[in-house]
Formats: sequence, C-alpha cells, structure tokens
Amino acid sequence: MRSMQTSMRAAGALAAAALAVAAAITFGSATWAQSGPSPANEPAKYPDKPLHLVIPFAAGGGNDIVARVLSAKLAESWGQPVLVENKPGAQGIIAVEYVQKAAPDGYTVLMGPSGPMTGNPALYAKLPYATLRDFIPVTMIGSFPLILVVNSALPVKSVPDLVRYAREHSSSVNYGSSAALFQLSSELFNQKTGTAFQHIPYKSSGDFVNAVLANEVTFAFADPPPAAGPIRAGRLRALAVTSARRNPSFPDVPTLAEAGVPDMAFTIWMGLFLPAGTPAALVQRMRDEIARIIALPDVVERFASLGVDPSGMPSDEFAKVVAADIARWTAVAKAANIKAE
Repeated sequence: MRSMQTSMRAAGALAAAALAVAAAITFGSATWAQSGPSPANEPAKYPDKPLHLVIPFAAGGGNDIVARVLSAKLAESWGQPVLVENKPGAQGIIAVEYVQKAAPDGYTVLMGPSGPMTGNPALYAKLPYATLRDFIPVTMIGSFPLILVVNSALPVKSVPDLVRYAREHSSSVNYGSSAALFQLSSELFNQKTGTAFQHIPYKSSGDFVNAVLANEVTFAFADPPPAAGPIRAGRLRALAVTSARRNPSFPDVPTLAEAGVPDMAFTIWMGLFLPAGTPAALVQRMRDEIARIIALPDVVERFASLGVDPSGMPSDEFAKVVAADIARWTAVAKAANIKAE
C-alpha cells in the first residue's frame, strides 16, 4: 500500500506534468497555426513522390502490422508508393528522432505509438525530442488494451495464480517489453501486486511475444496484433486485459479489476505524427484520408481481428489525448521510481 506521502508526491508530479504539457500544447498549437500555408504556396499536388512511413519497432509487432495495412491502402488511393521503414532501437527514440529531423513536407511520417510519444517523456530525463513541440499529432489510428499473457504450458491460469507463481519463483520470474509503456505497465503490476518480475527488453512486441512462447520470459503485457493469433491457437493464455471493460475481441478474458488488480485500467493507442512545421493543408489531407481508410469495411474487420478499435479523431483532439497521457505516465513513473538514462 502506498503511503500518504507517496500519494502526495504522485499527485504533485501529476499536477506539475499537466502544467508542463499544457504549456507545450499551447506552444505547439501556435506553431501549427503559423505553419499553415497560404493558397499561393500550397503544393500543387500532394503526394507526387513516394512517402516513407517510419515504425519505431522491428517488423512483426502490432504497429508494424497496422502500418502495412494503412500503407497499402494509402498507396492505392494516392497512386504513390508508401514505403514502410522499421527503425527499432533505444525504446523508439531512433525512429522518432529520425522523423523529427526530416523535412516538414508531408513525405516522412511517423507511426507513433503511445510508448515513445508519451511513455518516453515520462521515463527519460533527457530526450532528443519533445512530443508536443517537435511533432504535429495528425490523428489517432486506433486504440486497444494490453493483454497480460503467459505461455499456455505454464501452470498459471489466472492473475492470482501468476502472483502466487511469482512469489514461489521470485529469483527467476521476468517479463518482456519493447517500449516504455510495456515496461511501465509491468512495473505498475509489480507495484500493485507486490511482485518482483524483472525487465527483459526486446526490439518489438512481436519479439517479446515470441519470447513468452519460447519460455524465455514469464509474462508480458502485449498489444493485441501479435498476441491475438497465438491466443486463439491456444499457445498463449490471456489472463486479463487492461481496459475498464472486457474487449469485444476477447470477451472471455477478464479485466484486471475483475482479476483482482484494481486501479489499473488504461488503453494504448497508435497514431500518425508529422514534423512540426508541416503545412496545415497536408496535415488535414492526411488526417482525412486515414479517417476514410480506417472506416472501410475490410479495414474495420482487419482491425477487429487484431483487437484494435479504429479512431481517426481530428488533430486537435488527438493532441489533447497526447498531453493527458504524458501527464498520467509521468506520475506513474515517479510514483514507481522508474527512471531511464
């Protein structure tokens, strides 16, 4: 149980973080307004050359799977190739910094998961980027809960079983993660349950899901796209979801609250980001096209099979979600005393 002093420190951290991100989003909004082109200098045709969609993780993870669905649809509708580039490493920092330094012309796009965009600012004292200063949040593509999974051969059939197993094997239990929010979620689980699972880093969620399948790690909080297939095949056992309600794609999997771990409800998102300074007309065109694509019946069906709830929200609404999540995860990291260098 947290002490009252710890709770007060966490509340103070949340308030300070909220003020900081409010200032950042105000600054960012002003920058975006100034960056919009006049009709005279708008590009005559966009796009007129290939686009680059940059993924912060290795191929096979949830973001990569969704990115390839979108890239094919964008290429079809815009008549230009959309090249998916996987740039894993450093908790997504390599890819994010790469796009940050790209020309703000709409041709280099970041598939920005909530981990690098909101979890990293919570974990790292120094980052080469500031999410709301250096990027324009174009739109949220979709959101989803994380799923707590174990190897189906492990003698663990529920969250209480996992906690009991962890206490009986305290020197050898661990978890896999590939980004800040996977780590923060697992450490929050440690904090809530009094367990001591050790962190093992991987380059993508596909990689750490494979690690659970290979019994290299005890459990993971996985995103649905790479976990859905092994769960349905019976190779992984899903113990709980992090959302406040059961996920329609996994109706038999309880929430963490139902499984005995209250106050741990949240969802993760993936979105598109462009470098600050990108003309407003290009931002709006990309947002409108993505919103159209993710409403297509075959894309909705594909997202549903992956446990992803499509979004397509406007840029300004997405920016508010980003700001609120930075504040939330900053408070969690400080309360758990988690830091990254």
